[in-house]
Amino acid sequence: MTETLLQVAYKAIDDKRAEDIVVLNMQNISLLADYFIICHANSDRQIQAIAREVQEKAYEHGFDVKRVEGFDSARWVLVDLGDVVVHVFHKDERVFYNLERLWGDAPQLDAPTLEL
Repeated sequence: MTETLLQVAYKAIDDKRAEDIVVLNMQNISLLADYFIICHANSDRQIQAIAREVQEKAYEHGFDVKRVEGFDSARWVLVDLGDVVVHVFHKDERVFYNLERLWGDAPQLDAPTLEL
């Protein structure tokens, strides 16, 4: 179930042409989620489009969206899907917060297989 959610979210992000998509396996590292997906875009409109697509695709596949934060400012949008948390950054914000380094002990996964 979590793997399907991960695939749905990843495909939604990829379909909206997010850049530098990274999937972190947070199992046994954080209680927040099983996976983080981190990506960025270069404009506020694209960031919002990515976040909107993740929400719409989650709903279409029967998953709940727990919460969305930062949508209006579109600098760092967090889409909480429960076991999967999506972080959509503006390119400058991503460099500043550098979540990949912060969670450096989390293994990075290759792109999930997209057989939906």
